[in-house]
Amino acid sequence: MTRQIVSVVGGDELTSGTPYASVNPARPSQTVARVTLTDAAGFADACRAASAAQREWARVPAPVRGRVIASIGRLVEANTEALARLVTEEIGKPYAEALGEVREIVDTCDFFLGEGRRLYGQTIPSEMPDKSLFTFRVPVGVAAVVTAGNFPVAVPSWYLVPALLCGNAVVWKPAEYAAASAHALYRLFAAAGLPAGVLGIVFADGEQTYAGLDRALGEGLVQKVGFTGSSAVGRRVGELCGRHLQSPCLELGGKNPMVVMPDADLDLAAEGALFSGFGTAGQRCTSLGTIIVHEDVHDAFLRRFTDAVRSAKIGDPNGDVLYGPLLDHRFAERYEEYLGWIQPHHTVLPGPVGRIDGEGLYYHPVVVDGVRPDDRLFLEETFGPIVGVTTFSTLDEAIDLANRPGYGLSSSIYTSDPKAVFRFREGVSAGMVSVNNSTSGAEAHLPFGGNGKSGNGSRQSGMWVLDQFTRWQAMNWDYSGRLQKAQMDVAEITPDLGFRL
Repeated sequence: MTRQIVSVVGGDELTSGTPYASVNPARPSQTVARVTLTDAAGFADACRAASAAQREWARVPAPVRGRVIASIGRLVEANTEALARLVTEEIGKPYAEALGEVREIVDTCDFFLGEGRRLYGQTIPSEMPDKSLFTFRVPVGVAAVVTAGNFPVAVPSWYLVPALLCGNAVVWKPAEYAAASAHALYRLFAAAGLPAGVLGIVFADGEQTYAGLDRALGEGLVQKVGFTGSSAVGRRVGELCGRHLQSPCLELGGKNPMVVMPDADLDLAAEGALFSGFGTAGQRCTSLGTIIVHEDVHDAFLRRFTDAVRSAKIGDPNGDVLYGPLLDHRFAERYEEYLGWIQPHHTVLPGPVGRIDGEGLYYHPVVVDGVRPDDRLFLEETFGPIVGVTTFSTLDEAIDLANRPGYGLSSSIYTSDPKAVFRFREGVSAGMVSVNNSTSGAEAHLPFGGNGKSGNGSRQSGMWVLDQFTRWQAMNWDYSGRLQKAQMDVAEITPDLGFRL
């Protein structure tokens, strides 16, 4: 039976709207879910319902909210296999990866369940007697969260879990092509006992979402926007938030570099490049974009890398494969445009290019050697199974090449030289650096986020994300019984600054 998916606002289902079919990219003739998309008014209504519910949720003591987060984690853990199977069915992510994605939700909950007891403020000494100063973390209010479908359950948890823990209400707009996976996650959150309206899920297309967000911001219904998606759409979201004096949390695309130094373990580097370049069919924001390999080891590394790519299994995501299909028809069409960026001066390895014969949205892995710093393949994100290769002669040159595209999400360097590691870390613009590891593989308790075209410097995951979903409030309490004016009624102790031994 095909699933029927609708938005849930204030605990009520929105049954009217525009139909959309979420299909299995491994077998596009199979409909995974029939989704009813709402419009801008529906999105704004969800924000209105969240705003009405948020104040009571914020009154729930933070340690109790932490126990709700703990319940979410246990519910997800108990439903791991079912949720992972659904992710594999709907977006074609290999089952082993889907299991890891679900595990990340559990890890996130495990981290934040204790943060309900650690939403610390400070007690600060005053410059005047009989007066105390305090700071408090307070929830921002309503968070509108828009997420992509390549990580349909893990990445949303990076927003939803800390936002709810901090006492906010959330309106979540997932990707339409991953609606069934998102709706399943929503049901697990709801089963943990969240009051109606504290978490709403809205299915809508991009333009209706943007219009609804504009309306909600204009009415003062939303105090924080979280967005994961392309850099181009992130710019629009950032501009919209700026007009309403909002600072969004933007997690955008990447053109993530991997530097291979002359002393690198080339077998290990090839293994890391294979996973980060072609895992999830190259459809991660942290996917490897360009391998920047030292000219002395270029040929030796490329042999190892192309052999590994040639031997990789691609196919049914329920099997033991490196990657399955592309996420959706729209991404397949866009990927074919990227293949058109290959130029005569490029060397294409290891074999065929383009779609693999058969029903699913499967594409051959492509390695493009000889990319140049002014090539589109070098400068722009290519969301799919394609990796560029170029060379360098000095570490400074490698750092310049790594930074040239203007993204700044993830990066990697393979070397045994600590001096090179720290020079690279200092010089690269990326928010994340891996040493002798791939560009993918963030852990749930580290800050995740990018700079430049990859984001606005906001960070998700770990304790750092609390700054996205709380605001610092300062309080001064004067119990002297008289008006004490700061910077004016301060006792002076006069030093003898002319004193000399």
